[in-house]
Amino acid sequence: MKPGDYQSHNDGEETRRQLAYIDRLTEYVSTLRDELGRNPRACVVTFGCQMNARDSEKLLGILITTGYDETDEESDADLILYNTCSVRDNANQRVYGRLGVLKGYKKTNPHLKVVLCGCMMQEEACVNKIRTSYSFVDLIFGTHNIFKFAELMCEMFENSGHPVTQVWNETDQIVEELPVRRKYSYKSGVNIMFGCNNFCTYCIVPYVRGRERSRAPEEILCEIRNLVDGGVIEVMLLGQNVNSYGTNLDEKMTFAGLLRQVEEIDGLKRIRFMTSHPKDLSDELIDVCAHSDKICRHIHLPVQTGSDRLLKAMNRNYTRDHYLALVDRIRTAMPDISITTDLIMGFPGETGADVEDTIDLIRRVGFDNAYTFEYSKRTGTPAASMDGQLSPEEMQAHFDTVLKVVQETARNAASKHTGEVCEALIETVSGHDDGMVTGRLSNNLLVHLPGDASMTGTIVPVRLDECKGFYFLGSRQ
Repeated sequence: MKPGDYQSHNDGEETRRQLAYIDRLTEYVSTLRDELGRNPRACVVTFGCQMNARDSEKLLGILITTGYDETDEESDADLILYNTCSVRDNANQRVYGRLGVLKGYKKTNPHLKVVLCGCMMQEEACVNKIRTSYSFVDLIFGTHNIFKFAELMCEMFENSGHPVTQVWNETDQIVEELPVRRKYSYKSGVNIMFGCNNFCTYCIVPYVRGRERSRAPEEILCEIRNLVDGGVIEVMLLGQNVNSYGTNLDEKMTFAGLLRQVEEIDGLKRIRFMTSHPKDLSDELIDVCAHSDKICRHIHLPVQTGSDRLLKAMNRNYTRDHYLALVDRIRTAMPDISITTDLIMGFPGETGADVEDTIDLIRRVGFDNAYTFEYSKRTGTPAASMDGQLSPEEMQAHFDTVLKVVQETARNAASKHTGEVCEALIETVSGHDDGMVTGRLSNNLLVHLPGDASMTGTIVPVRLDECKGFYFLGSRQ
């Protein structure tokens, strides 16, 4: 199947099929409830990115619809689901470590089911290791057939004692019209596309998430309207590279064109999106963002390194000059924009000169924040077999050097807002002080201010009184 063969439209047949399985699963859960003398409890644990978090909301939605109660305590659960990530090796190791604990839980709770899904499950070596070393795992599936969760759960119950594994290499199906349990009532992620065609040499995502598949715009708009009708005022449009949205649709549409339509939805107050690849962020998109009252003044624009030599080795398809020119165009159109980025330190062959190039770029851009990671060798990616693999000590030294500059730059960028009055969407009551709430500004900065739970989900004017480096203390105006 070629990328252009993908079709995003869902005629409803698979949705109806999965809804029938949800009904059947409800019967199995009812029987389990009778055996337990209470509602069974499910714990869903998410590893990884915003896309995984959104997937977990779908999985939890099906579990709750069929009769499970949600719990945050694994030791209290009758079903534990790990939605895994494979971007870095330490995510895999965390899963293996936690599985060792679950073996003990299985011995004390004979009803406990353990379910693994997500990107890590798309790696054959990981599945083989789990089936060999953690044979108590009841169900394994990957990223492409997440919509079949209820069906797979039914198979698991019907084959009690026999583990179920179903991992697809690819799919042409997009099924989004199933139950969802959102973490927040006032904001929501919305998938606009799936997969990635970029094949950066360090990244395993295209291999575990598949090639790009865009949802039809009418399906996206319908979902957002329904969310707004239910009280959502902010949406995050999600894709591995939102800038390439629409390239595989029968009727081509750019991401900027989609944003224009999303803007027109009455009742929607804020629009965010993630992630933008620097190679194809268009002037059209900059123009749409600059003239919008709803699109937040924040863009996440991963650069990964400031070295042209490493950018080429990473297959990023842009140069540092291209990136700097793009930042200039963005800031010319939107002087108040917040720009954040990702940085990978310790890529194979990285030298002290490359680190200095990265530091120079950080200072020239003046990033509002940078999420800095040590390079993680992922089997199956081109970078894993490159010469010049750095030692852990070398990698740590490069990371530490750059992190200091990132922190300094981020503090300077944040402090410039001191004294400003901005609108903040109040997200939560503080976990440390129930007399304080936390709000998020359009530019993605956090502010803590006096308040209570009644403010959650509202947008209020806040004065930024005191900069604490990466967040503010403020007061309502």
